[in-house]
Amino acid sequence: MLDSILLRIAKSAILNKLNHTYKFDENKLLERYPFLKKDGATFVTLKKDGELRGCIGSIIAYRTLLDDVINNAISAGFEDPRFNALSEDELSRLNIEVSLLSEPTIVKYEDFDNLCEKIQPNVDGLILKHGIYQGTFLPQVWEQLPTPKLFLEHLSQKAGSSISIYEEHPIIYRYSVDSTEEEFDEILQL
Repeated sequence: MLDSILLRIAKSAILNKLNHTYKFDENKLLERYPFLKKDGATFVTLKKDGELRGCIGSIIAYRTLLDDVINNAISAGFEDPRFNALSEDELSRLNIEVSLLSEPTIVKYEDFDNLCEKIQPNVDGLILKHGIYQGTFLPQVWEQLPTPKLFLEHLSQKAGSSISIYEEHPIIYRYSVDSTEEEFDEILQL
């Protein structure tokens, strides 16, 4: 149920942004689903014809789950700097995924090889932090980068550095996600 309501909220936020006559009542949602009042961190990923079309999220919970899903859905559809704003004619070719993140925990490791042994492919999402460098990969990225070495190498590049950053022992956090994905089909008003 949690998965389906988060997907419906994300879809509704995008539909409202595209067409302001589409409305949904946030107060009624909070009354009906009180868990939406708790702080939560989510990522909203959009794919068109199987290709990435937008992905924006929060690593750390700092606002209500309802606000996080709404804001990340709108940002993924209209503010991801890698893509133009979403248009209504794209909706029929769109899939939407909402990932609810667990609280990140630090991974203690000795060196790069030890880090590779400690991370769990297809389970762990990772955050790399070191000075001005920061990046994250959701666990879903393991589909494209199936080995710890590849995953970490590309994570360092996403953070704006290179694989040599691991020689400086950056802080690595791990988190898990509960995610669900479906086609962006017609939905009932919330």
